[in-house]
Amino acid sequence: MVIGMGLRMFIDEADIEVFAGQGGNGCVSMRREKYIPLGGPDGGDGGDGGSVYLEATEGVETLLDMVGRHHWRAGNGEHGQGKKKAGSDGKDLVIRLPAGTMVYDALTGLLLVDLVPVGKRALVAKGGKGGRGNLQFTSSVRQAPDFAEPGEPGQNRKLKFQLKLIADVGLIGKPNAGKSTLLSRLSAARPKIADYPFTTLKPQLGIAELDMERRLVLADIPGLIEGASEGAGLGLDFLRHIERTRVLVHLLDMVPMDETSPIDSYHAIREELFAYSPKLAAKPEILVANKMDLTGASEALADLRSALPGKQILAISAATGTGLRPLLEDLWQLIIATPASEAFVEAPPSIALNLDGPRESSATLADAQLAAEVEAIKADDVRKGKYYRRTKADRTRDRNKKRLS
Repeated sequence: MVIGMGLRMFIDEADIEVFAGQGGNGCVSMRREKYIPLGGPDGGDGGDGGSVYLEATEGVETLLDMVGRHHWRAGNGEHGQGKKKAGSDGKDLVIRLPAGTMVYDALTGLLLVDLVPVGKRALVAKGGKGGRGNLQFTSSVRQAPDFAEPGEPGQNRKLKFQLKLIADVGLIGKPNAGKSTLLSRLSAARPKIADYPFTTLKPQLGIAELDMERRLVLADIPGLIEGASEGAGLGLDFLRHIERTRVLVHLLDMVPMDETSPIDSYHAIREELFAYSPKLAAKPEILVANKMDLTGASEALADLRSALPGKQILAISAATGTGLRPLLEDLWQLIIATPASEAFVEAPPSIALNLDGPRESSATLADAQLAAEVEAIKADDVRKGKYYRRTKADRTRDRNKKRLS
């Protein structure tokens, strides 16, 4: 999905196709120098094709670069040359993505890799193997091979990227509950704030500092409405972002403009979370009553606590800053008690690529040809009772005999 805010764009889905490099061809060459009549073969090997890697990179926040460029290609290997010169390998291609990007095979839907944490790198397309030059096919019975091996093609794959933001705390609630205001008071983030619903149209990240050693990453998720789990409003496009968070802050507007009940709003959001993912609904949650500075908020809070007995509810005012420090301390204690591993979806242990499979190329045919020739020569040696190396003159003579016969 693409959302524009002036010149800034937040993109959390993209499709691309990657092409690994072609291996260079081996060279057929014979040494030719003055006073060296039988220099022999000196064809070099072709270089390997470059591979395509994906890397979770710090500072990259969206998939914007993936939208304007659909095809990504690694470098091809250079061909081998005479004088035993091997071709250089193709340059690898490293595609830098935001940490938290889920990488899928676009054709099969298979999850290939989950790019977490920063610095994780994954191979998604392996470059082709460079072909062997005729120098590699020399032996005691074949001293002047006149063939070489072509380079193997590189792998290509269609990929689908889906970004899930990584944060300690996810701020959820209905539109205009005060999530953006809370984020701006707890961190240096400056999201758009207005007195109408759906002010936030893209996720916003901020860092809240409790002291020099304690920091929290907060994510402001656009407001949810009934039917969000089925795509209503901004729906599924942003529900997945809170899957990465370790704990949730459920913000309730105690004096909503549409005069809806905070109790009904709480149950509506909980039902949408559970409908989208029971695992998401089971995340640790802190219930926060916001806008306590407004008239009628105290009575609404009393009704909320009566309707949710045993549920801890923190009363704050994001606009005035009342109750924010206790909220941060409670969040820190809850995060410490929540294992980080529970916040992530485990990807398969390895990428489903046939990187180490059997090598099917002309090398197999060349080796089979060599074996057949060796067996024929051995049979001829047994018949003649001695070792015999067939020269060019011998082959010419045999061909002439066949023509005459």
